[in-house]
Amino acid sequence: MGVYTGPVQNLIDELGRLPGVGPKSAQRIAFYLLKVDEVDASRLADAITEVKAKVGFCDRCFNISQGDNCEICLDDRRDPSVICVVEEPRDVVAVERTQEFSGRYHVLQGAIDHLQGVGPDQLRIKELIARIGAENITEVIICTNPNIEGEATALYLSRVLDAPGLTVTRIASGLPVGGDLEYADELTLGRALEGRRRIGSGE
Repeated sequence: MGVYTGPVQNLIDELGRLPGVGPKSAQRIAFYLLKVDEVDASRLADAITEVKAKVGFCDRCFNISQGDNCEICLDDRRDPSVICVVEEPRDVVAVERTQEFSGRYHVLQGAIDHLQGVGPDQLRIKELIARIGAENITEVIICTNPNIEGEATALYLSRVLDAPGLTVTRIASGLPVGGDLEYADELTLGRALEGRRRIGSGE
């Protein structure tokens, strides 16, 4: 049970549910919001309400989108035969910063993590498999994070995507083990894309 009561404790509790925000941080943010002008607090509240109302996920690749399809899926200049598979929408931003990839994406919306109860069925893997056949995909680049969950996901994908005529590659190990794509610099991630290696037979 919290020390405070009513709206203050409710705010602390809700802030504490955010990823990376512990009890002390939640308390600091809550009291910061109490001190700021009402206009500033309202602007934050409005931004949260607006993003929930206007932004969803792309029907095709599950990246964030303000319509049925995201801007990348709607861009005719992208190579439709190559898909880069990432864990989260923020990873799309990381790969785009490298300017080394001109295909399309598929966002799994997570990674396999059996300790947290996340298996393949909780990810957008079935949708990925369906896209490969429907969109005549020739290469899938697995760009999951270089940690235990990302490697487990890559291994699973290499098995289920092992099909004739399909090249499945994994980004090179230029990224630090245990790191996240979103924190990688453009040069390192760009080289990891360039040096991707083939996995699975694809014959």
